Amino acid sequence: MKEKIKELLKKRNAIILAHNYQPPEIQDIADLCGDSLELSRKAAATDAEVILFCGVHFMAETASILSPQKKVLLPKQDAGCPMADMITAEALKEKLAVLSDIPVVTYVNSPAAVKALSTICCTSANAIQVVNSLEADTILMAPDRNLAQYTAARTDKLIHIWNGYCPVHDLLTPDEVQQTKSAHPDGRFIAHPECRPDVLELADEVASTSGMIRLVSESSHQTFIIGTEVGILYPLRKANPDKVLVPASQSMVCNDMKKIKLEDIESCLENMVGEVKVPEDIRIPALQAVERMLALTN
Repeated sequence: MKEKIKELLKKRNAIILAHNYQPPEIQDIADLCGDSLELSRKAAATDAEVILFCGVHFMAETASILSPQKKVLLPKQDAGCPMADMITAEALKEKLAVLSDIPVVTYVNSPAAVKALSTICCTSANAIQVVNSLEADTILMAPDRNLAQYTAARTDKLIHIWNGYCPVHDLLTPDEVQQTKSAHPDGRFIAHPECRPDVLELADEVASTSGMIRLVSESSHQTFIIGTEVGILYPLRKANPDKVLVPASQSMVCNDMKKIKLEDIESCLENMVGEVKVPEDIRIPALQAVERMLALTN
């Protein structure tokens, strides 16, 4: 099947993108692995005509936003993101009507239609920098309440917080972290900012998925407790075979990230189905919100 997929990739002039949370066999066959925005940016710079995104729906939308001339395919159309589903363009408009149209900082883990209504986007790695770049003293951050609370604690600005969250990260409790720390007393705890504030207080480092990979690789420490979806342990262990890497909790599994199988990739490429295309009236303002962030953080 892997050989057939490779043949189809050549035939379609396609590349496979795999998020860090995807199963090992998906990451192994991918041309590029990483976090969602990083993958879309790298794919946009290639001459591939087709992008097959092994991730969830908002990630494929982001690829479409950055590469409108390319065909973007999502092998499983029901691979969604519960947090991204916790906000809609209509609900955001209603909220802004109440808040007198203040600037909106939207996490990239959100629908394209919400990005299109936003002032600027942010990632888990640059949220504080993005918020501090705005002249306004009061802003709205959406949709992740945990990322917003983490940012609010590190800025003087007043942040209105959308009540969305990642069920996988929000599930992690301080008790679970303490139990894992007790089992690995030498372990440094790295947490994703989508975790709850009381969990982040226990962290030695707070980082995005790409940040975690960089931190572990560059550190002289030998044992790490990883506070994010367990799929990231595969690339971490590949890059650091000499280090001890343990999940903060074995229950941190995103079922949506595990939906795509090799046979789905083969079928998707064979039949060219599962296209995700963001309409131009949404894509252009969404792209502007992303580009404002990139201009700042680059």
